[in-house]
Order: sequence, then structure tokens, then C-alpha cells
Amino acid sequence: MAHCVTKVQLTISCENLMDKDVGSMSDPLCVLLQNAGAGDQWMELDRTERVKNCQSPQFAKKLEVDYFFERVQKLKFGIYDIDNKSTNLSDDDYLGGVECTLGQIVSSKTFARPLQLKKGKLAGKGNITVIAEEIRDKRTAVLQLEARNLENKDFMGKSDPFLELYRQGDGDKWQLAYRSEVIKNNLNPNWKPFSVSLQSLCNGDLQKPIKVTCSDYDGDGSHDLIGLFETNLSNLQQVETGNPIEFECINPEKKKKKKSYKNSGVIRVQSCKLETEYSFLDYVMGGCQINFTVGVDFTGSNGDPRSPDSLHYISPNGVNEYVTAIWSVGQVVQDYDTDKLFPAFGFGAQVPPDWQVSHEFSLNFNPNNPYCQGVQGIIDAYRNAIVNVRLYGPTNFCPIITHVSRFAAASTREGTAGAPKEALAQMVLAEVPKQLVSYFKMRNLAPLNPPKAAQ
Repeated sequence: MAHCVTKVQLTISCENLMDKDVGSMSDPLCVLLQNAGAGDQWMELDRTERVKNCQSPQFAKKLEVDYFFERVQKLKFGIYDIDNKSTNLSDDDYLGGVECTLGQIVSSKTFARPLQLKKGKLAGKGNITVIAEEIRDKRTAVLQLEARNLENKDFMGKSDPFLELYRQGDGDKWQLAYRSEVIKNNLNPNWKPFSVSLQSLCNGDLQKPIKVTCSDYDGDGSHDLIGLFETNLSNLQQVETGNPIEFECINPEKKKKKKSYKNSGVIRVQSCKLETEYSFLDYVMGGCQINFTVGVDFTGSNGDPRSPDSLHYISPNGVNEYVTAIWSVGQVVQDYDTDKLFPAFGFGAQVPPDWQVSHEFSLNFNPNNPYCQGVQGIIDAYRNAIVNVRLYGPTNFCPIITHVSRFAAASTREGTAGAPKEALAQMVLAEVPKQLVSYFKMRNLAPLNPPKAAQ
């Protein structure tokens, strides 16, 4: 069995991308995919933000990958020109991509390759650079910044300021760590509070230089620098509630040309806090239990159970698509629930004895106790139900979702078609850790027994 050695953070930038837009430049986004281990099947891991009107983007969002030393982890980076709000990439222009392994990236300080439209065909002069770093520091910096009396860069109206925070890299290079939202037509902006990992901002070194730039946003991508300053996280932490720290926003070119030049405004740090970014394992190892609930669709659209084409096919060996799905997912999730008692429901069927359509019935036909013992208990209850109900409709799983949400609320008060079945289960389960961490983070809940902070 493969064990995750560590997590790796990828910083991505591109140069000289192809221009697919008429009258403006492309709006690129990078998508990271990993080979699912079945030929040419790929699974999306993550994607960066879209950078508007830019042929040489530096992507602020970092992409994370689990690193397994003993595996050949095939990755694919795809660059797309995004011209709509849809997450579907099929209608977006492909600007090129590159295939490699994670081992190739981590063994290089800087992994740079030309982009290809397809094997053997270059995507113009476009290239991609990927920098990998091991994630050692789980802390994040939560910051809130504002500016006062910024220089006006627009002839009509006022500047549209945004911030970028950079970490000092090798040599004189700076790596983009964060990009703020744009505040339109405002010389005294207050940006939304934001969080950025210490890994991205300073590699966990509170004394490492940080560069903050403030620029006037232009729709064509030719943003005008208002000014900048350098500091470090240790200095930023000196801020006190109600007493912000101020930094002069300096434009280096103006400072050279004008002896009387003072600044192009002031950036104020209103707050700076360090918080621990808890992981899925922190919650699980800290005592979190995962409750597994099953809802089975018994609507007629599944097909006649007597037909081999039906998802509910009553086969001689007792296996069908629903049994396979329950088993594949349940076998993984059951390890995180100590009592192994799982509620299971059905919806969209006519249920005995009165044959009324029900959108929330216990799979074991016991309305007072819908719990099944283990994954096998769920499958046994399902096999009994499929021969005792009539498939009907319509599809309405809202009552079951409501039922499960009541379970979740009570617990809180107490404290890809065509893919192999295993790959499909992995794709579904891959979302569970993210959703669990997001839920607890939203409610500002730490693990019951949080890990000790690293010294």
C-alpha cells in the first residue's frame, strides 16, 4: 500500500502564450490533471485562478499534490483561454499543455518546458514554469489592509487599486503569493480580509522579505504601478487592534526623477494574525467521526430490474451498479465510523403495503430504526428492497438530504462515466476531506484534540 510521503505545493507561471482573442489578450487559467492509472484517463486535481488579458501570467493560487515516492505520478498541465463563467473547458480555447511526472518536477529546482498543442506540435513560443516546494508549515497569515491617498493614475475617474504580495525567491526573483480583488474608482480602498499560507508568503520564515505592490488595474492588462514597499511577517505582526501599521507606498521611478517626491500614498495593515490550517487527518486523528448515509434512487428511469441494462438489474450473482457503488465507497468510509451503523434510505418507489410513492423510506423497512450493520448490512437491505418495491418517480431526494442534515446538526451540537469502479469511488471520496475541512473551518472549529504546534 502506498503511503503519502508529503504534500507538495506547485507555483505556476507562463510566458509568451498564444493570443486567441480578437481585440484583446487571452485570459489564461491552468488546470492540473493526474493520470487515473487506466490508460489515457485523467482526473482533475485543481485549477488556478483566471488572469485577465495576460500573455505571461503568474498564477497566485498554488496547487497542492500528494507526493508518493514509490509511485510514478503522471501529471498534465493544461492552459486555457477562459471567456465565460462556465467551469466546463470544452468551449474554451486550448493554449497548450505539458505532460510530466511529479518526480521530474520535485527533482528540479525549476521545471520549465515549452507548451504543446499536441505531441510534437509546439504552442507557438509559449512555455510553462513550475516550482515545487514541500509543505512543512501549516500556518496561515490572516491580513486586512487598506490604503489612503493613493496617487490617481486615470485621466477619467480614479485609480482602480489592487494589491499583490510577493515572497523573495532565489536570487533577485520574487514569487507571487497573493493577489487581492480590484476596488474600482477609489483612492482610499479597504480590501477584504484574506488568508495566505506561510509556506507561500515566506516559507515559514517570519524574517524573510515580503514585497507588497499596489497597482491601478487596466482592463487590457497594462496595469500601472502606484507604489510598493518591503517588509516581513515579523514586522506585520506588531500591529495592534485599533492602531494600524503604516507603510509609505513608493514608486521607484518617480523617486529617482523627483527630489521632492515623498510617496504615492500610504498602505495600512489593520490586522495580522497567524492561524493553524488544520488538515483532514488533524480532525480524524483528533477524534472526528464520519457518518455514512446511503440514499438509493428507485425511480423508473433506472430501467426494469429484470433487464441486464438496468442499474437495478437483479442479476444471478447479486451484483449490479448500485451494489458496486455502495461497496466501493462504503469499504473506505466505514473505517472512520466506530459503531459501523449506517442509516440507509430509498426514494422514488411505491412501497408496500399501501403502495404509495415514498421519497424517504428506510431501506430495511423499519421506519424507527433505519440503521444497517456495516456495508454488507446495507447491501442486504438493498437486495431485499429491490424485489419488494415498485420503481416509480419522480426523482426527489430533498427529503433524504433534509433527514441527513438533521443527523449532522445533532452531531454538531453534541460535539464520471466510463471510468473504472475503483477510480470512480476515489473521485467521489477525494472530495470528502476538502468538504470536511471546509465545514469545520466555516464554523471556526478546531479538532477535539488538536496536534501540538511544531517548535
